[in-house]
Amino acid sequence: MHSLISAVALAGCVSLLPFATAHGFVRGVTDKGVWTAGADPVWYYYPAGTAPVTAGWDALNQDNGFVAPDSYGTSNIACHRSATAGKAYVNVNAGDTITFYWNTWPDSHKGPIINYIAPCNGECTTASAGDLKWTKISQGGFISGSAPGTWVTDVMMQNNFTSTTVIPPKLKAGNYVIRHEIIALHGAQNANGAQNYPQCLNLKVGGSGSVAPPTGTAGTALYRSTDVGIVFNLYTSFSSYPIPGPALWTGAN
Repeated sequence: MHSLISAVALAGCVSLLPFATAHGFVRGVTDKGVWTAGADPVWYYYPAGTAPVTAGWDALNQDNGFVAPDSYGTSNIACHRSATAGKAYVNVNAGDTITFYWNTWPDSHKGPIINYIAPCNGECTTASAGDLKWTKISQGGFISGSAPGTWVTDVMMQNNFTSTTVIPPKLKAGNYVIRHEIIALHGAQNANGAQNYPQCLNLKVGGSGSVAPPTGTAGTALYRSTDVGIVFNLYTSFSSYPIPGPALWTGAN
């Protein structure tokens, strides 16, 4: 089927995809000013074998869509729907600040931004999403204000759709997958209403760090559909937000 897509049709997909829905994806990252491309969902429309080689994990998110709570028990929650490993790496050192560039994001989709890492114990380029074990390294959520208030997603939008995280300064060198995720809560007052947008990229971490992450959490165990941070009403009075997922790891900071 892919080979039947003409260059004109492909160009149309590239130009229209971000506007077909209001959601977004991570188009790439920078570390010390060096750009590495992520997985643009338009990869699917290239003729077989001709899609760009990137550090991002390709997924079936051509609708710029999400993973719903009723899929938390599947590997889709790890790196998005039917994700396959990126074939390149983002080169970083422990202690570096990396910047994620979203292509767009709607202001109605307020929620937390969470970052996890998973060691590949070998090449990330051949890893399986279902086999990765995740350790949370940073998180942000509600900031201030009256409902619905100001969230880290608002800050991301104000910063030209960028979000940053620090690779733990003492992290042991090696190959990792970083899982950068927004959970949109605009419909989370209803059962199965939260929207997860996980984005994964391969990292090759250098430096002199010696601290390995603890045994992490399988993607299928990160969240439950009934967690208080998954079922949450943005539109009623609140003063805090419980960020879902396992505890934040600071052992390599």
